[in-house]
Amino acid sequence: MEIFVYRPGAKQVEEGFTVDELPELLKNNDNVVWVDLLGETPEQIDEARAILLDVFKFHYLTVEDCIETRNQPKIEAFPDYIYFIVHGIKPGETGPGKFVTKELDGYLGKNFLVTFHDQRFRSVKIVKEQIRKSHVAFTRGPAYVLHQVLDHIVDLYMPIVDDFDLEIASLEERVFDLKKSDSAVLEEVMVLRRSVMRLRRISARQLEVLYRISHGEFPQIAEHILPYFRDVHDHLQRVSDLSDSYRDLVSSLFDIHFSVVANRTNDVMKTLAVLSAIMLPLSLIAGIYGMNFDNMPELRTAYGYFITLGLMALVAAALLVYFWRRGWIFQRNEVVESSPEEEQLDNNHMS
Repeated sequence: MEIFVYRPGAKQVEEGFTVDELPELLKNNDNVVWVDLLGETPEQIDEARAILLDVFKFHYLTVEDCIETRNQPKIEAFPDYIYFIVHGIKPGETGPGKFVTKELDGYLGKNFLVTFHDQRFRSVKIVKEQIRKSHVAFTRGPAYVLHQVLDHIVDLYMPIVDDFDLEIASLEERVFDLKKSDSAVLEEVMVLRRSVMRLRRISARQLEVLYRISHGEFPQIAEHILPYFRDVHDHLQRVSDLSDSYRDLVSSLFDIHFSVVANRTNDVMKTLAVLSAIMLPLSLIAGIYGMNFDNMPELRTAYGYFITLGLMALVAAALLVYFWRRGWIFQRNEVVESSPEEEQLDNNHMS
């Protein structure tokens, strides 16, 4: 547990307080108090539960939600405080193949901010380092401190979103690679699809939380602080919009994959059909001269065997030329590369 306190007129934020000093610090409405609770062990969790219930007198249902790990971001309003759940990403573990988040629970009151997390947050650490260097954030109240935390949480989503973009572009190339296994590519697309859907679900729920915070729904957030939350909301809106576009792109990868597989199957069937069409007249010729009739003049021809083989070769060559002219065999799909001017026009259109 870490307690940060800013007293009016002070030159810096104070820290190092104990739980016993909290009630006295909270009595003065001019003080700005931030209590950050870390629950990595059962002992820490029990201590956090006692502080939330006995010191702050929070509703026991919200305390249970705070201690337990929930899946979805949300926000609830109470007369003297608001309770919220937001999700941050896990650096080093989260990527296109596995989108993993961690939960941050919190309470915001008139002069206090309480945060609880069972895993360490880089965004919380960054804000702590900032307030130790400058007390400006605390002079604007606990709502602004919450804004700082949420802002860093949302900013950390952007590198992961860029990784999704690169992974989708890479998968688009591998889908057309005929040397790759169909099942392997399809499995990669399925894994990416699950990650994109989780990103979209988390960002959409979190966007709703930030929308309610940034539009003046709660009296704990002063009007002059709302523009800061709206800025965070806009950043998360971009993440949510990109997740929607990624969902459509991944869905289109399924269609492209099955189209490539279908075209490959059609090529195989076309090859088999061409071979069958070539073998059919040859089998007919071989079948005619394989009949055991006595009155077959060609059987006594000195060069009948070689003439028959030549006829069969001529028929096969004629069929091959015919199929080639029709474009059924020996044809490769050419990839037309766009000119730099066309690429620039496409980029401007996408922008």
